[in-house]
Amino acid sequence: MRLADLRGRSVAVWGTGREGRAAVTAIAKHEPSRLIAVDDSANYLATPWQDEFAALAPLAGGEHAQAALYTADVVVRSPGVPLTHPYLAELRARGVTVTGGSALWMAENAAKTVGVTGSKGKSTTSSLISHLLAAVGKPNAYGGNIGVPLLDLPESDLYVLELSSYQCADLTDSPRVAVVTSLFPEHLDSHGSEQAYYRDKLNLLRYGPELIVVNAEDTRLRDEIRGLTDAGGFPPVPAAAEDSRFRVEDGVVYCSDEPLFARSALELKGRHNERNLCVALAVLDGMGVDVLGLRDELEAAVRSFRGLPHRLTEIEDPSGVTFVDDTLSTSPYSAMHAIEAYEDRPLTVLVGGTDRGLDYAPLRSFLESRTLTVIGLPDSGARIISEISDLSGVRTMLAEDLVDAVRLAREVTPVGGVVLLSPAAPSYGRFRNFEHRSEVFTQAVHDTAK
Repeated sequence: MRLADLRGRSVAVWGTGREGRAAVTAIAKHEPSRLIAVDDSANYLATPWQDEFAALAPLAGGEHAQAALYTADVVVRSPGVPLTHPYLAELRARGVTVTGGSALWMAENAAKTVGVTGSKGKSTTSSLISHLLAAVGKPNAYGGNIGVPLLDLPESDLYVLELSSYQCADLTDSPRVAVVTSLFPEHLDSHGSEQAYYRDKLNLLRYGPELIVVNAEDTRLRDEIRGLTDAGGFPPVPAAAEDSRFRVEDGVVYCSDEPLFARSALELKGRHNERNLCVALAVLDGMGVDVLGLRDELEAAVRSFRGLPHRLTEIEDPSGVTFVDDTLSTSPYSAMHAIEAYEDRPLTVLVGGTDRGLDYAPLRSFLESRTLTVIGLPDSGARIISEISDLSGVRTMLAEDLVDAVRLAREVTPVGGVVLLSPAAPSYGRFRNFEHRSEVFTQAVHDTAK
């Protein structure tokens, strides 16, 4: 469905945040017969909805929300509306078309878009692809799941997008280049099940992209896409595996048998970031960039690339201990990647946050052969600690809060060691958002410094 298809139809925009506002603004230009915004939350009366937005789409909340949705021809769902919401099943049973702002945008722009998703690595990989493309003379607009709704993106000849599972779920068009960095259970509360999450995530690949690139080191991802092909009938291009065209061996990044540059050109730590780099290079190669001929330009661009905030961000400290902010780690798998990046140093890991009932057995298996200290934070920290407390190489502790955890970590981490905040859980509940959790961690590091 395209925006133009909404002309003369009754449209309800479900959600009043940035995505909802962008959708209202874009849809209004196409003259629907009725345009209404819907907020079905308990505190809808506090929703700031006035001036131009109220003029374009009156707000339906409380007892009016359900009726506004059920009587629409088309409902445009904001990503924040969980895919398990009971209204969604009823809407589809009534024959109401449900789509999203990202799907409406993609229908118009798929042919000039690189779309990147993944349970981990999508932010780094998409920003790296954008950075490298610009370095070789291919300017692009970068956006998606980074705070800029797709419907608010400027006009461009080329787009590089980071796409969440919530955005991918509604797509009925695949981007020209579709990229998947990793796959493990995430956001199960919003998707309903592990398989539903994989289905929604991989929906990005299902509408004939011209090129598919995947991290071939991820066995779960390989299994889930088995038999899937691009528009030309070709299987996904594998990156980062031992037999891939782009891979890292002995500290060198290779393109087939040709060394490109040293792995050390990439400032980011961890083998997962090596894989992200290989995926990015495979994307450029598949888009016709002469990677070998432009190796000097690409190496310079890789050297100038800086990691995104709150992803293995090191904090200076006079004690000789390195504090690392990886607060965007919201699953056991992302915490495992972070631990792996620092496994050659004495390590204390801070884990715990909102308890979504995640299975921490994979984290236990990962830690069985390692020696480190793990400090549990409210609310899920106690459950994580109970999962791993009997491991011979793991010392466990519980903290009252994040500040207390930083204090404890200073006491038990030797000079030259690392204190890693990689919570393996979301931030909401105890914190406003992940930025707030990061602020509290950084301030605690400074306040406890001697």
